[in-house]
Amino acid sequence: MRPPSNAPDRERTFRLLYELVYPELMRFVQRRAHPDQAEDVVADAFLVVWRRLDELPSSRGDARAWIFGITRNILLNTHRGERRRLALGVRLADAAALASLDDDADPIVNRVDLASAWHALSEVHQEALGLVVFEDLKAPEAAAVLGISPVAFRLRVSRARRALRLLLEHLPRQSRTPAASFERTTTP
Repeated sequence: MRPPSNAPDRERTFRLLYELVYPELMRFVQRRAHPDQAEDVVADAFLVVWRRLDELPSSRGDARAWIFGITRNILLNTHRGERRRLALGVRLADAAALASLDDDADPIVNRVDLASAWHALSEVHQEALGLVVFEDLKAPEAAAVLGISPVAFRLRVSRARRALRLLLEHLPRQSRTPAASFERTTTP
């Protein structure tokens, strides 16, 4: 146990860290877990952070990546438990429901295409792109979250982008066909 003289410093460090990272960590978890579980996962993550506070990296970026890595591991454990019980996956917008909207909704069609392509990506690719796009982590930080080298992470992101691009190029364009046909028949 730590001497009592270090307790205020430890508590102060934890409070500052909590205030700094909590909002980002909550968004990170909300994108990856059921909203009802987000607060529990973040609370579990900060419990681990409190226990392992002596291991906190000194730089702000490294500390942030360290906490995201802890949270990711908690999420993975949570997901493994859920899969065993319910086989839940990542939830995205219901593409079929959005596709039935009228044809003036081209941005919506693009979103549906992106959502469909995203859903077709492997979990590894989704995770790599998510850390860059949603969490705004730099390659070394995201690599630390995943426990891989920055070079390996950059390669993974490159492959994920290529896979997403290929999926977007080869998606069936059924939702756009009626609009194009309608415009051709009504334009003088």
